[in-house]
Amino acid sequence: MSEFKFDVRVYFSDTDCEGIVYHGKYLDFAEHARSEMIKEVVDQVDLLNNHIGFVVKEINIVYNKPGFLNDDLVVKTKLISSKKFSVTLSQIVYRGEEELCDLTVKIGCINLDSKRILPISDYLKID
Repeated sequence: MSEFKFDVRVYFSDTDCEGIVYHGKYLDFAEHARSEMIKEVVDQVDLLNNHIGFVVKEINIVYNKPGFLNDDLVVKTKLISSKKFSVTLSQIVYRGEEELCDLTVKIGCINLDSKRILPISDYLKID
């Protein structure tokens, strides 16, 4: 998978009373971008029918600059590393050329019934 881009518009509900994006909203923006990226490479209905799901194991976030009401942002997602049971992604939120937020996200794969970890490489082919 090459870099995946996801566009985000900042709405009133994403901001505080001064029009600054809530810090937690960057997690939402990144989650939406990951979901759309996974949708591009995996049949999600097939996964759910087989009781397979992806879970976040770890997130590291660095906030560089604030986002504001009505900003047009882009979340760029790319693979950093792939192991048997997890993949690590870089997700950077941009406003134009400005880097607002940098997330490093490790995701895994589980059986939704047993909650047991599964080899992610069996279900997610993004490298």
